[in-house]
Amino acid sequence: MGNPIKVFLVDDHLLFRMGLKSALSDSGDRFMVTGEAASGAELLEHLPTLDADVVILDIMLPDRNGLDVAVMVREQRPSLKILVMSSETDEETVARFLKVGLEGFVSKAVPVDELFRAVEYVAEGAEYYGRDIASLIHYVRVNRKEEEEAVFTPRENEVIRLCAEGLSAKEISERLSINIATVNTHKNNIFKKLGINSSVGLARYAIKHGIINL
Repeated sequence: MGNPIKVFLVDDHLLFRMGLKSALSDSGDRFMVTGEAASGAELLEHLPTLDADVVILDIMLPDRNGLDVAVMVREQRPSLKILVMSSETDEETVARFLKVGLEGFVSKAVPVDELFRAVEYVAEGAEYYGRDIASLIHYVRVNRKEEEEAVFTPRENEVIRLCAEGLSAKEISERLSINIATVNTHKNNIFKKLGINSSVGLARYAIKHGIINL
């Protein structure tokens, strides 16, 4: 078993942070909470020496807009992964966050097992927008019948099927005996065949058409 994923929490609600920290800490050796902040300013104060793989960032902070915070984090620590959690938001706000190049975000009402999956996805360098990226692929295929039908290779169909089973990029790579970079290459090829440049583009499409509600 590898080292636990180091997580830093940013949320102004103490009880929510406590619950999140408890869930992550009780996960065995999968995660380790290395710190927390109650505001954007507090996060930025910790940033130069922050020891984390993933920052779980609340979209609504008391002192700063979450987008501004994410931009500053990107400028100072470009390798740091960001997973946004939100209670509610609108399409315009989501689109702005996606533009920054965040790794993903989930609802605050998300089940614990899905939160764990999201953290693992972004820690691995993959994007995560909602429970299952494969369901979005299916939706696009069904609702673009007027366009030329995408033809997937047997390996691409395997990747779609395993995504549908909820496997992470790492788990897919182990199941198919290929590396994670190859898994992500297959996903990118799938997106291109759907006429979408990336999983970020797929997420934008899904949000616009009401497939994902955040």
